[in-house]
Amino acid sequence: MSQKSSSPRWESNISFILAMIGSAVGLGNIWRYPYVAYTNGGGAFILPYIISIICLGTGYKFKSGMSKILRKINTKYEYIGWFIQTSTFFILTYYVCVVAWNLLYVPLSFVKGWGSNPDNFLNTVILESTTDVSGLFHIAIYVLIALTIVWIILWYISHHDINKGIGKFNKILTPSLFIIMIIIVAFALTLPGSGFGVLTLLTPDLSAITNSDIWIAALSQILFSLSIGMCIVVAYTAYLPDDVNIPKNVLLVALANSSFEVFTAIGIFGILGFMSTTHGIPINELVTQGTTLAFVAFPQIFNVMGFIGYIIGPLFFIALLFAGITSNISIMEPIILSLRDKFGFERKKAVTICCVVGFIISLLFTTSLGSSLVGVFDTFINQFGVVLNVIIELILITWIYGIDKILPGINKNATFLKIGPKWKIWMKYIIPIIIFIIWIKGISESLITNDTFTNTVQLLLLVALFIVPLILTKIPAKVEDY
Repeated sequence: MSQKSSSPRWESNISFILAMIGSAVGLGNIWRYPYVAYTNGGGAFILPYIISIICLGTGYKFKSGMSKILRKINTKYEYIGWFIQTSTFFILTYYVCVVAWNLLYVPLSFVKGWGSNPDNFLNTVILESTTDVSGLFHIAIYVLIALTIVWIILWYISHHDINKGIGKFNKILTPSLFIIMIIIVAFALTLPGSGFGVLTLLTPDLSAITNSDIWIAALSQILFSLSIGMCIVVAYTAYLPDDVNIPKNVLLVALANSSFEVFTAIGIFGILGFMSTTHGIPINELVTQGTTLAFVAFPQIFNVMGFIGYIIGPLFFIALLFAGITSNISIMEPIILSLRDKFGFERKKAVTICCVVGFIISLLFTTSLGSSLVGVFDTFINQFGVVLNVIIELILITWIYGIDKILPGINKNATFLKIGPKWKIWMKYIIPIIIFIIWIKGISESLITNDTFTNTVQLLLLVALFIVPLILTKIPAKVEDY
C-alpha cells in the first residue's frame, strides 16, 4: 500500500472563495432562478430564499473526500459515500453536453446564425433531435465536436495542481462572468419596457408567502444552486488550511450566489419586458426555463433587437459558457478527490480517468435522442439522487456522527458568525423533514407523469446508481490511511 502524500492547499483564501462562487454560479442561476422566482410569488420568493440560504449555506470542514469521510465514521458507510458521488458524476455527464450546446451558440451569436426560427434551428440543425428510440444510433456531429472540445477544456484546467488549474482559471472566469452580466443587465434596463418586466418579477404576491410550495421551491433552488448534496463543498474545503473562518467564507459564497441570481433575474426580466411591450406578448408566455429560454426565447429576442442583438447575444452566451465551465470543473472535483484518497492516483491520472469515463457516457447525449435523455437524466438525478443525498448526509453527519463533533472545527476561527444551538435544531430536525417532503413530492410527481421510455431510462439509471458504488467500494484501497 502507498502512503498518501500531504494534501494540496489553496494558496489563498480568495482562491477558495472564487472557486466556490464559480461552483455555485452556474447555468441554473441564469436560466432557472428567474423562472422559479417568477412562478413562486415574485418578490415574495426572495424572503424564503434568503432564509433557506441561512439554513443551508453552511459548509463542512473535512480534509477528505466523501467516501473516506463516511468510511471513517463507519466502514460500512463507504458505499454511501460512493453512491452520493456517483449521482454527482452522472450530472456531470449530461451537464457537459448542455455546455457543448452553448459553445456552439457563441460563434453563432455574432451573426445570429440561428435564423428566423431558433426553435427549428436548435432541434433540427444542432440537436438533430427525434423522440424515436432509433435516434440512439445517430450522432449529431456538431454536438459531438463541441462536446469533445468542452471535455478537453475541463481536462486541461483540472489536471493541473489545484492552484495552477482550478484556482487560476476561476480567478479569470468568475470575475469575467460577473462583469459580463453587469454589462448585460445595465443595457437591459435601458430597453423600452424593461421597467415593466422588472416590476413583474419583483411585485410580490403576498398571499403566496403562506403557501408551502413557495418554501419548498426556495429550498429546492438553493439545493440546486449551491450544489448541496453533490459533495462539492466537502471537496473544496478539503484543500483549506486550518486557519480559515468557515462560516464567514460560506456566507460570502452564499451571498455572492444569491446576489448574482437576483441581479441576473432583473436583467433577464428587463429583456423579457422589452419583448413583451414591443411585440404584445404576455410575459407569462415568454418565461420558460432551461434550454428553451437560452436557445429559443433569447435568440428570438436578439433577432428583434436589431444591431444591438449582435452585442448582447454574444455576451449572453459567453456568460453561459463561463458559468457552465466553472460549474463542471467543481462537479468533477469530488470524484477526483475520492479516487486519489482510495487509490493514491496522481491528480493527472485521476482527472484523466474521470474525463475519459465521463466522455464515453456523455456520448449518449450527442445522439438524436440526446436532448430527451438530458431531460430524463436531469429530472431523475436531481429529484431522486441529489435530494436523497442531502437527506442521507444530514442524518449521517448530524445524528450518527454527531453534530457536536463538527461545531468546534467550524467555529474554530469564527468571530461574530458562529454556529450555535438554533442551527443544530434546524440541521437535525427541521431541514431534513422539509427536504424529505421535497423528495417525496418530486418522486410522486415523476411516477404520475412518466411515460414508458422515461421509466425505462430511469430504471437503468437506478440500477447504475446502486451497482457502480458497490464496485468502487469492493475494490481494495491502495492508500494506507484510507
